[in-house]
Amino acid sequence: MSADTVLEKASFGGESFDAPQTRTSDAGSASILTKFSPDAERKLLRKIDIALIPWLTLLFLLSFLDRSSIGNASLYGMRKDLHLTDQNYLWALSIFFFAYAAFEIPSNLVVKRLKPYVWFSIIMVVWGAVMVTQGLVHNSSGLLAVRWFLGAAEAGLFPGINYYLSCWYKRRELGVRVAVFFSAATLAAAFGGLLAAALSNLHGVGGKPGWAWIFIVEGLMTVVAGFASYWMIQDFPEDAKFLTEDERAFVIARLQADNQRSAGGAEKLSRHHVWAAMKDWKTWFGMLCFAGAEVPVYSNALFSPTIISKLGYKATPANLMSVPPSFFSTIASIAVGYMADRTGRRGLYNLVLFSIAITGYVILIISRDAKLSYFAVYLATIGNSAIIRITWLSNNVEGSYKRAVSIAMMIGFANLNAPAMVNVYRAAYAPWYRPGHSLVLSYTVTGFVASMVFIYKLDRENKARDAGLRDERILADLPGGKDIMADSEIESKYPGGTYETVDEARREKGDLWSGYRYVL
Repeated sequence: MSADTVLEKASFGGESFDAPQTRTSDAGSASILTKFSPDAERKLLRKIDIALIPWLTLLFLLSFLDRSSIGNASLYGMRKDLHLTDQNYLWALSIFFFAYAAFEIPSNLVVKRLKPYVWFSIIMVVWGAVMVTQGLVHNSSGLLAVRWFLGAAEAGLFPGINYYLSCWYKRRELGVRVAVFFSAATLAAAFGGLLAAALSNLHGVGGKPGWAWIFIVEGLMTVVAGFASYWMIQDFPEDAKFLTEDERAFVIARLQADNQRSAGGAEKLSRHHVWAAMKDWKTWFGMLCFAGAEVPVYSNALFSPTIISKLGYKATPANLMSVPPSFFSTIASIAVGYMADRTGRRGLYNLVLFSIAITGYVILIISRDAKLSYFAVYLATIGNSAIIRITWLSNNVEGSYKRAVSIAMMIGFANLNAPAMVNVYRAAYAPWYRPGHSLVLSYTVTGFVASMVFIYKLDRENKARDAGLRDERILADLPGGKDIMADSEIESKYPGGTYETVDEARREKGDLWSGYRYVL
């Protein structure tokens, strides 16, 4: 179901602006928007939140738990039992990211066509089964093969859920929801340490070592969640069965009023959308910002237990000591997401958080004191985990399929960079891991600089649109559908091109439309 609407004013984060051109309105959409009072709208949002967020958060927790559990398992004898050299182990970590990056864009395009409850269920059952086999391998070759298939199967969940959520919420509502969802990554680091410590006590059961039971039990949990997801995950707004017909129309109408003109499933997939995402400068700056935050997060998840253990703590205490930084990171992520939605700003929070993370990594590089280094783990984990990643880019890309590709490219780029991080945390560099921390610091600094440039370019483009430098020529607004200006004068006055209606301009140009304002 679709509801077309164009408003006289567009707003974001409580700040309204008059769009530079005349708009037309669809009476049906306007009537739908007036059917719901502010209180009814809040109740509807709570209904959507309850239906979507808890289960999706659980799925991502399982995803991050499964991908990072190898770091916990390595503390319980996995390397020795599988006769892994340092190079074997690092390749096992790296190959996951190569497969993950390769399948992200195709998966994000499939989720719209195949329905989220079908696609997410399939990939979860598959990767859960693969995870179980990871506990059954006997050598490095088997581990490498399993890690490849694990990365390929998991690739669809994280970018897919982020895209899926962007199809449900207005731009100023998305941040805190994504923060709650993404907090599952830091919760997984905390829960993973606790679970690994408990499952290691199964050592010898069924003739399996404790590290194998970590993979087997976590894989079985994922398989069960995958089957349940077929009934727990909702469809896109236009077909969501838990909403009434009026509620579905209202959700779509309010998204379109927020300049998400592609809401409602009217957009058809074409190569144009893929190419539009690839040539958009915002996608590339989003990739740099995301890599600057996400590569360090992978580092924290995979190596925090090892780093802490090398500071003088044994396996179980090291796993348990990785819990508090993750717990505080979860609180920070949700708080930042909430404040960013309230203020309508993203970039400023990122600059502060990148600075905190940079401080943490500088201390880790120069410190030779275990307690000071452990404090620096807090700074690095909290700083990187709370950075606003996907929401910022998603808020600034219009077009459902274009947004899907941009999100997948951003996450894929970070995963392609992750193996570089993996291969500098070698056992030979223990206990201080200076080369690893130095590389992660360089990513964090890159993210900080990219965020500054991103803010500047978005602000400059908004000001150009405010000044009328991107205006379109709308034939429907001209007497007789034409004007008497010369072609050269038309190009000068209307650099945004000529369109029959404002709706056509919005539909064809997406976030390039002169009435669209970027989120700083």
